[in-house]
Amino acid sequence: MTHKETAEVLIDCQSVWKVFGKRSAEAIKAITERGLGKQDVLKQYGCVIGVSNASLQVSRGEIFCIMGLSGSGKSTLIRLLNRLIEPSLGKVLVKGRDIGAMDAAALREIRARHIGMVFQSVALLPQRNVLENAAFGLEVQGVPRDQRNRTAEAALDKVGLSDWKLRYPSELSGGMQQRVGLARALASDPEIILMDEPFSALDPLIRRQLQDEFRQLTKELGKSAVFITHDLDEAIRIGDRIAIMKDGVIIQVGTAEEIVMNPADQYVADFVAGISRLHLVKAHSVMVPPGGWQGATQDLPRCSPEADIDALIGLIADTGSDAIRVEDDGNLVGIVTIRNLLSGVRGEPQARAA
Repeated sequence: MTHKETAEVLIDCQSVWKVFGKRSAEAIKAITERGLGKQDVLKQYGCVIGVSNASLQVSRGEIFCIMGLSGSGKSTLIRLLNRLIEPSLGKVLVKGRDIGAMDAAALREIRARHIGMVFQSVALLPQRNVLENAAFGLEVQGVPRDQRNRTAEAALDKVGLSDWKLRYPSELSGGMQQRVGLARALASDPEIILMDEPFSALDPLIRRQLQDEFRQLTKELGKSAVFITHDLDEAIRIGDRIAIMKDGVIIQVGTAEEIVMNPADQYVADFVAGISRLHLVKAHSVMVPPGGWQGATQDLPRCSPEADIDALIGLIADTGSDAIRVEDDGNLVGIVTIRNLLSGVRGEPQARAA
């Protein structure tokens, strides 16, 4: 069974639209009744479609990346998930509750206790030190000073900033400021963290370091996350699943391997064209049924279905074999040939690799 089938769904976005403009209600009616497209809506009603009929689910413990170019609707979508902006149509359920039906008090409560958010501009308070910034959300909730400081110190320790708690934002690097923002989000112990391009302004080396730290920390703490990015490499590095957006529409949702091996259209195919498959594509995606191999299989080198292309190439190079035996729990489930490996490097799915 897949993670999605077994894990609790924390965010359920159901056919959500966001149309900007004074005549948005008329535009939505025209979209639903007449099927008007983005350009027609702009021309006839002066409205812009920010998000178009978006549906997605985020499971407990999952890091879900939403990626697309500037103007694709990804930042609008993440703001719909905690109702920073109101949807024009559709529903967003958080832990089974329709946030669109909540009054102001209930919405504040779910944001304060269940959803943390980190923006690209972390917006630290310059007159407050690192500890006070990390504790700010708890202060807004009315948590007593001693308690919120203890909680904030623990959060700062998680992000490696314990020794900087009395410093001020002006004394921190960009990466350190983002860590404070993450600590502030973690301090209220939310189940869900929303991240809107938090690392995009950082230098590449610091960015990769924070990507790895964020993924490790999120998994260790058992958090769920929605991570917005315009960088496919970042989405692949961080995400369990990825949604690719274009013009407000979610074009494809899947694991990085699924998207690279089976792009939904030419737009996605162009996006993934330059991505290295060596550590992304696994044996289960390029293997053929055992009957497709004419020779003996018992003496072939062995691997698991999750072995990546790089490991498979290493096995072929080290053993001189023409094929690899793929085993799951000791049972033969497939064969990977040199031809299959080359197809995997090119990103060709199993049917073509066979």
